[in-house]
Amino acid sequence: MAKEGVKARGIKRAKLVARYAEKRAALKAAGDFEGLDKLPKNASPVRLHNRCKLSGRPRGYMRQFGISRVTFRDMALAGKIPGVKKASW
Repeated sequence: MAKEGVKARGIKRAKLVARYAEKRAALKAAGDFEGLDKLPKNASPVRLHNRCKLSGRPRGYMRQFGISRVTFRDMALAGKIPGVKKASW
């Protein structure tokens, strides 16, 4: 389980990226790279990293569900994800 501060930092970065998205696009289109340098570092979408919404785990992230593979497996076996069941053949 990730620390709460790490999860909060990721959320804060996502908000900053959304806030500066239009400005970044305009500066890139104009070719004003000096203007891009003056924006906050965390406003760059490259600095975002997908994390599990429940545990904060950074690896094994499943985009379709927004959670990690470990959390997904626990929830699927408990029947908490509709339409998902263990394969058997």
